[in-house]
Amino acid sequence: MAEFPENIDGIPNISGAEKEIADITGKNRAVTIYLPDSRIDFGKIRGACAIALHMHQPLIPAGGNDLRTAEIISNLQHMMENQHIGDNHNATVFHWCYKRMGEFIPQLVNEGKEPRVMLEYSGTLLHGLRKMGLHDVFDSLKNITQNHDYRRCVEWLGAPWGHAVAPSTPVQDYLLHVKAWQNHFAAIFGWEALGRVRGFSPSEMALPNHPDVAYEFVKTLIDCGYQWVLVQEHSVEQPADGMNPQRRHLPHLLKCTNSKGETAGIIAIVKTQGSDTKLVAQMQPYYEAKGLARWELSGRQVPPLVTQIADGENGGVMMNEFPPKYMEVIRESSGSDVPMVNVSEYLEYLFSLGIRQQDLPVLQPLMQKRIWDRFMPGDGPEKLAKTIEQLHKEDNRFNVEGGSWTNNLSWVHGYENVLGPMEKASSLFYEKLIKAGIPTGDPRYRNALFHLLTSQTSCFRYWGQGLWTEYAREICRRANDILTNDF
Repeated sequence: MAEFPENIDGIPNISGAEKEIADITGKNRAVTIYLPDSRIDFGKIRGACAIALHMHQPLIPAGGNDLRTAEIISNLQHMMENQHIGDNHNATVFHWCYKRMGEFIPQLVNEGKEPRVMLEYSGTLLHGLRKMGLHDVFDSLKNITQNHDYRRCVEWLGAPWGHAVAPSTPVQDYLLHVKAWQNHFAAIFGWEALGRVRGFSPSEMALPNHPDVAYEFVKTLIDCGYQWVLVQEHSVEQPADGMNPQRRHLPHLLKCTNSKGETAGIIAIVKTQGSDTKLVAQMQPYYEAKGLARWELSGRQVPPLVTQIADGENGGVMMNEFPPKYMEVIRESSGSDVPMVNVSEYLEYLFSLGIRQQDLPVLQPLMQKRIWDRFMPGDGPEKLAKTIEQLHKEDNRFNVEGGSWTNNLSWVHGYENVLGPMEKASSLFYEKLIKAGIPTGDPRYRNALFHLLTSQTSCFRYWGQGLWTEYAREICRRANDILTNDF
């Protein structure tokens, strides 16, 4: 299959290759690709651990003094150009963080060790880095992604292109984010690398818990060829009792049913505890796994897997403490009975034992038991809405805004001035492009899509009202102008 460009007329290549992507992800879904190269004797280990590094920078209209005309640039570029403000002096360290796994992995492999890491980079970060001319980042990452000597050590996770939170992003747009990331990733790293992307990392660990939105979320991942998704333990519950997962170091089956009675399921890997970057910087999963022994799953004894994800660049612990601790743990764990692994090679080992997806314990999104205790799947969206309204009247803590690593933060309340323009842009995009059948490879489509997805970045709400919400409103204005004037 021919390569295709990473950027087209200054816009990242985020659409146009949907058929090729579907062919690749569909063909590779059931193929064993990690285990043959693994070099880990899963039959002899008693436990394992996995870490993922999440990397992200938003794109903002800050390339100039006038918000309405400022060029859309990476927040990292803005930091680089304004290092005298706040913590912006960290920008050069962030740059190193984005490429340093490409230095660590070859060094450790050349020492005879078996390093492992999962990487998740947002599309906005990747585009911003390339636009800044930081090609060294891509050279470093391509080596460990494409080089057969190292690629067994690195597993890429898919993500929504614009770092959108699933619970409050229109479901049709979330699908666009997922497909755009696949398109962009393939343009950068190649088709073969895309075919090895099996897991998905939702931004902010935000999992929808409204039954209809949760169903669409899982269906989107399945339709895009994903095999498993990372979930935060406090965003899911056991259907029988509504409790958090009790055997959190085993894979589960996340089952989501909608108001029409349709059900979709995907393997869920449970990320434990909170968002503290110290858990990864100090390699806590390894030390927890060392205290475990094999567990029973579907009549077989299997090693439990302790899994964590953290920002790969934010905070002093990740910038400074993670590198030496990671090297130390890889050197100690390689060849031991508690190795570092990546999730897909671990799952392929379980499949080789005859364990199937339907054999896994079941989870559902948080607070859904209270819905299903009163609502029968198939009774329709109107009755579901009344059930949810009644539950909220009885307990104002009940909500269907989704769960994430920080359940005390709403992605909806207080952001109507952002959500309104975002929903207008989303509606216009559907009417002017999707409904009208505009080809996804059309440059106008790609330009409108770029602005729509960029406007839905979670940072525009995470940081509260002020300049960040103004950034979002301005990007939405540009998206609306493009959709109104160009079509």
